[in-house]
Amino acid sequence: MDPATIPQRAQTLQVLRLMGPFEPILMLSGDDEGYGSRWTLSGEQVQPAIARFLMESGFIASIGKTEFGAIKLALTEKGSEFRERGLAWWTKLNFLEKLKVTLLG
Repeated sequence: MDPATIPQRAQTLQVLRLMGPFEPILMLSGDDEGYGSRWTLSGEQVQPAIARFLMESGFIASIGKTEFGAIKLALTEKGSEFRERGLAWWTKLNFLEKLKVTLLG
């Protein structure tokens, strides 16, 4: 995958890191296109570009709804592999490279 297609790589990796195998993103339905108007992870908002990227790439998928109607999105097998590759890539970066990725996307 071309790194340029990944929105805000450091933030995307942080979302994947926080999700792990057990923490889903909650999608609060909002529009008719199947994309929620708001996504949250552990109570914090996930940027729409990141959530859409993960959904459209097949890295997260619906695993049901909460009792309040929010859709739960969990990592797929493809998403878990993407997460592991991302974590391995991040550990290989030095401090300045991590800073550059964090600031410039």
